[in-house]
Amino acid sequence: MAGPARPLPALPSKWDIREKVWEYLEASGLAEFPRPVRGRIPNFKGASHAATRLLGLQEFQAACRVKINPDAPQRNARFLTLEARKTLLVPTPRLRTGLFNRIVPPPGASKEILRRCATSQGVKDYSVPVGLDGKAQVDLVVVGSVAVSEKGWRIGKGEGYADMEYAMMVSMGAVREDTPVVTIVHDCQVLDIAEELLGDHDLTVDYILTPTRTIQTNCKRPKPQGIMWHKVSSEMLGKIPILRTLRSRERQAGKDVTLQDEHPALANTNRAAISDEKATAANSHVESDPVNPKSQGSATTTTVYVGNLPGSLRVSELKSALRELQVIPVGLKWQGAQHRAFLDYSDRGTAHRAVSSLQGLSLGGNALRAELARSQRSRGQGEISRHK
Repeated sequence: MAGPARPLPALPSKWDIREKVWEYLEASGLAEFPRPVRGRIPNFKGASHAATRLLGLQEFQAACRVKINPDAPQRNARFLTLEARKTLLVPTPRLRTGLFNRIVPPPGASKEILRRCATSQGVKDYSVPVGLDGKAQVDLVVVGSVAVSEKGWRIGKGEGYADMEYAMMVSMGAVREDTPVVTIVHDCQVLDIAEELLGDHDLTVDYILTPTRTIQTNCKRPKPQGIMWHKVSSEMLGKIPILRTLRSRERQAGKDVTLQDEHPALANTNRAAISDEKATAANSHVESDPVNPKSQGSATTTTVYVGNLPGSLRVSELKSALRELQVIPVGLKWQGAQHRAFLDYSDRGTAHRAVSSLQGLSLGGNALRAELARSQRSRGQGEISRHK
């Protein structure tokens, strides 16, 4: 008689894969400055040699304008682009001041000067911003990766900027559907990645360059067709000025630019929450939660406690995980020194999904604890164990 069916093993998450790569690069001695590589597009021994494989790509030879990310492992790719007298476009850090800058070496620049132009400091010293009206065209895109599969599935460091940069270029008309995308990684970063981990906003790659191989992925999965506004938060919109401009233009063109936290049902809930908070402040005193002093008020807000956060974890990494799990809160209170955080949700269903998704999730080598915060007890949630 057959025994009970065994549960299928859970797929490793994107964070599991990132942690595996970062840990291996450090432990094997392959990691290069800047270190630690954790939380970064990792630099590695052999990155410069891997970049020279660009010269053998017909797509690079034919390109006039090349967009390359500003991370350390792509430094030599930037130099080779300048040396070939091609136009080099580099994204601005975190898109704070625009989409990208064009590197303009001084007339008659020597190789030494071109190498300086390819560094992060050189990008600052020898660049001019490219505005939305610059009609920039990009013939080849080079992105960094933490991990990539031979099928072209890519995992970045988790903040979503490479995906957003590409989506913005689509919206600007700077790239076409057939514009090739290349990534430069160490051989150990080429891993099997389940397609189920990919979202429709994730950028795929056409070529992978390593110190030992040039891999053509023949990837058929469509790249992002533009900005997916329903996945953009108000927080991200506030941080990226050029995104606000693009949103205004797309709204004028008649496109739906409703943000992730602006959908009608959620917007109504938020308005109700604000009204309840005002009424509570005016008419009564609500005792503060001794663990989460911020959880004071609205009957429509459900707070989730997340504990056992590793000391090295950054708030941006938690936010990235929440984006990937599609459980973005309307408010986040970060208490990294106490290894915990509190997430506020406008609807209870999303809060319960967040608890289910986060409980046991591995971040930074720690299995997270997730449960409804103690402040929920007064709303009929039942006794919640004391957070330690």
